[in-house]
Formats: sequence, C-alpha cells, structure tokens
Amino acid sequence: MSRPDLPALRPGDRVALLLPGSPAYVDLVLSLLRRGVFCVPMDVGLTDAERAPLLADVDPVLVVEDQAHLEALLAAHPDDPALGPPRGRPVHLTSGTTGRPKGVWSGLLDEPAATALAAEERELWGFAAQDVNLVLSPLHHSAPLRFALGTRLAGGRVVVPGPFDVERVTRAITEERPTTMFCVPAHLQRLFAHWEETGAPDLTCFRLVAHAGAPCPDRVKRRLVELFPAGSTWEFYGSTEGQFTACPSEEWLQRPGTLGRARPGRTMTVDDDGRLWCVVPPHARFTYLGAPGKTAAAWRETPDGPAFTVGDLGRVDDEGHVWLDGRREDLVISGGVNVYPAEVERVLAECDGVEDVAVFGVPDDAWGQRVCAAVVGPVEEDALREHARTHLAPAKRPKD
Repeated sequence: MSRPDLPALRPGDRVALLLPGSPAYVDLVLSLLRRGVFCVPMDVGLTDAERAPLLADVDPVLVVEDQAHLEALLAAHPDDPALGPPRGRPVHLTSGTTGRPKGVWSGLLDEPAATALAAEERELWGFAAQDVNLVLSPLHHSAPLRFALGTRLAGGRVVVPGPFDVERVTRAITEERPTTMFCVPAHLQRLFAHWEETGAPDLTCFRLVAHAGAPCPDRVKRRLVELFPAGSTWEFYGSTEGQFTACPSEEWLQRPGTLGRARPGRTMTVDDDGRLWCVVPPHARFTYLGAPGKTAAAWRETPDGPAFTVGDLGRVDDEGHVWLDGRREDLVISGGVNVYPAEVERVLAECDGVEDVAVFGVPDDAWGQRVCAAVVGPVEEDALREHARTHLAPAKRPKD
C-alpha cells in the first residue's frame, strides 16, 4: 500500500479523525498535541450529510479515515516525550443544549499552561507508568480519550478491545489486567447482569474505576462499590467543555446523590436561577469554534475569575458538595409545576428491569406539557407506573 500524501503540519492546525479508536489513535492524538496540532475526534457513524457541515466548521488541514493513513501520520510524527506536554485539548464536538455541534477549542497553550493542564489530570487521577487503561467507550467522546491520553502521557499502556461487548470486556480484564477504566452506568449495568450469570472476573487489578455521563442508579452504584477494590471507584461531573467535580464512592455513600466537591483549582457557584457555574484556571478555558455568541453565553466574570456554565441546574451545600437537578432547557412545566427530568429519571432507573431511561415533555392542551418517559429494558409498563406512584408526586409521574 502506498504511503498517503501528508501535508506539513503547523501549530494551531487541526486534523479530523474519522475512524475507530485504537492504541495508535491515542498515540497520534498525543503526539500531535505535543506539537501544537489539534486532532478533532469524530463519530465514524456520521453520514456524509452530517459530516460536511461539521468539517466545514472545524476547517481541518487533513481528514484521516483509515488505519493506514493514521499509521503513516504517526510514523511521520512519532510521539516524543522530549517535546513536552500537550499544548491543548483535542477539539471535541458538542451541541451543548441546542443546535449543531460546535468544536470546543482550548487554544494553543503556552508552556506553563500546558504543564498545568497535564499536572492537574495526573494529580487527580494518579496516572503512572505502570497503568493499563481499559477503553470501553468510543474515543471520539471526550472522557475515554482523556483517560487514555493521561495514561499514555504517564508512560502507561492503553487497551482498546473494540465496540462494547460484555464478553469481550470480561476477557480483556482477565487477560490484560487493567488498572484503570472509565465507564458510563449503562456499561456497568450490562457487565453486572452478565457477571450475575457467569461470575465476576478477578477485579483486584483495578486501582481506579471512574464513571460519569448519566445518573447512576443507587443499586448499580452500591454493586460497583461491592465488587471493586476499596477506594477505587469514583464518580465525576463534567462536560465536553470542562470538568467540575470528583467524588469517591465512599463520600457518595455518606451523601447518596452528591456529585462531590469542586476539583482542585475550581469553584462551583449557583446563580439566582439555580444554574451551576464553575470558575476554572486559565488552562481550562475554552471557546466554541465559529460561535462567538454561544461562547459569550457560556461565560461570565465573577470575583473569583471567569466562570462557565453548560446550563445545568443544581445546588451547592454548605460543605461544598454539588447536587444536580437537571438542565434549564430540559425543564418540563406541567400544570404550572416545574418537573426536572433528571429527578424522574433517577427514580425510574431504580425500578427492576430498567436499563436506561430518558424523560422529556411534550405539548398538552390541558397541562401545557405532559411528562413522558422512554425506557429500555425488560420491564412492564404497569410496574413502572406503580413505581412512579410510590416514589413521585402526581405532577412528576410520566403520563406516557
């Protein structure tokens, strides 16, 4: 196979990645970031019609769509720790609350800011050369790529078994003996169901299992703590734009439902509308590519420094623990009553058989909006309704 033509890359350039994740994928992202070149990880499932406007927005100098091209690019730009830490973050695409996805742009960081960015992740999660990171989610998502990059930056190893499959993941745990893993609650539910039938593998190799991305049902959280080594399991709250809190499970057990306290170097506050804001250090700031209005709406000045929001609603208690209620844009007003979908989702997720749930509002002539729930899993509608009657006030109970 002939070597693909490769353009010269300069600091600030962007390279779009439209292929499945692999260890080489992670190494390329790290290698280019050390050189100030920003990879744009994109979903391989996008159609041509979906890709075109996104690529136009991020304006890459190169689009990589196959493994041979990726490996040629990595061979031309091999990773070299002597180049220093990454000069910024990958450009992940996010729609935030509404609209077409936009790239989250950290900008090209100077050496002190780049060093601070790398140190923050290393100090929080303890990345080390002996780590083996097991990747469960597609690497175009920000969290799994962030954990994989932190591992490689520390000299550790990354294992990418392929599309999520409980047998494949279980085999990887047995054979590769990973030390770290990022997952979402749906991964945990499927793994636990499989292990109930087959028996759990030896999990003593893990020192860190971090989960985020969706509310974790109480029973799943408690099973996680039971199965994995003491002190190894964490939940964090964040978004593609930035990270807010981190919470060891032992802290959660004392305050079920909390998302923990602000990460080091950050401050969490709540405005008069109940919207959460996070003050972040300079290396954690961002803009949305090509969307100055969206950027301006996300940031505000505070006495502690610039703070951003992604529109989430919540509260911060007297000890600094953060609690999430939902998103202003997701709010359902039914019969004049404010209903937060996140609260209803948490309750329904506790019903036996529910694997995943999304709650939303639809127009209703009598109520203004009525609450609806989409549920995945082997559960009868009557059981869901009974569970809702027992645990939710009438206005919060899904009508459909």
